[in-house]
Amino acid sequence: MDNTIADNQKLLTESQIISRPVRRSLDYQQISLYKDVNPLDWEDWHWQMKHRVTKLEQISQIVKLTSEEEEGIKNARGRMAMAITPYWATLMDGDDPSCPIRRQAIPEVYEFQVGPHEMVDPCGEDTDSPAPHLVHRYPDRVLLLSTEQCAMYCRHCTRRRLVGDEANSDTNANRWDAALDYIRSNKKIRDVLISGGDPFTYEDEVLGDLLKKIRAIPHVEFLRIGTRIPVTLPQRITERLISTLKKSGPIWISIHFNHPKEITKRTRIACEMLADAGFPLGSQTVLLKGINDRPCIMRKLVHDLLKIRVRPYYIYQCDLVRGTQHFRTSVKEGINIIEKLRGYTSGYAVPTYVIDAPGGGGKIPVNPNYIISQTKGKYVLRNYENKVFTYLE
Repeated sequence: MDNTIADNQKLLTESQIISRPVRRSLDYQQISLYKDVNPLDWEDWHWQMKHRVTKLEQISQIVKLTSEEEEGIKNARGRMAMAITPYWATLMDGDDPSCPIRRQAIPEVYEFQVGPHEMVDPCGEDTDSPAPHLVHRYPDRVLLLSTEQCAMYCRHCTRRRLVGDEANSDTNANRWDAALDYIRSNKKIRDVLISGGDPFTYEDEVLGDLLKKIRAIPHVEFLRIGTRIPVTLPQRITERLISTLKKSGPIWISIHFNHPKEITKRTRIACEMLADAGFPLGSQTVLLKGINDRPCIMRKLVHDLLKIRVRPYYIYQCDLVRGTQHFRTSVKEGINIIEKLRGYTSGYAVPTYVIDAPGGGGKIPVNPNYIISQTKGKYVLRNYENKVFTYLE
């Protein structure tokens, strides 16, 4: 009886979360900073990058800051300084400090409190780097960290040791030469993932040149790009960018989505442009406390992603990177989310929950345990409804 009451209370809470009124994003001209901005400028990704919110006096005109946010902004310097696109700023709830869009973008004082077990490079990327900007961990694939820049610096970023501080970023045209030479020399490498930072912050010509050089390597079969720009700066997805990408296709694109509120009309248009051009799209989500750690929120996210032709691919346990303990959930909560998805929705909507093993062990899938017992030739299994079945080999 007690369990039934508790379950009903939980369902009620989740129902309230789903139906809770969500403030619609503002028309940008409702924000004093942008009231005189021409619509053509607003749709220009260069304008968006140039006018990112980086100062306390700017963000104060958009949201009512808490003391924790004010202190966080004052302390955020150099790497991972605050940078928010005007587009993203229109999605933030100025009156609600718990707004999932706002919490991902505005620094808080908690970033400067190092939690237990936290590390500068939790995934051990630097130790698996045979050449500058390159990570080679798995036998047949490499990660190319092409840039330190992002359109917006997410406060949970696992590469906060590298990204940001554009003044000190390496912009040399030959910066990738050693990495490309390594890929050419190792014929086991068939898969190259270009990430960063965000590769889509490059001008079309620069990105196109990099893609062309990689595609010219005979043993590279699979080319991927990791990006968050369709979410934080959808104006960047232009016909010219599409044309640049198609010249080096096929290319698979992994997009970082964390919350249903990120899927706006403008983001939908950006994803449709990419999908219509033939680029397979997948989503990589970071499990974040107070943002997407409820099954009902994650369920809505994966459903909304499928509607814009983005396949939910990974849910990452938030890495043990320094200054992110306030975002980290328990592993149990991640497993519970998968438990509430598997069997209750389309298989296409169920991502793989992974922990990127500290120290460079790679991605390890973590799933609910559906095997109750096993003996020679016999498995006792449970399904999503906890009904028990026996499978005989």
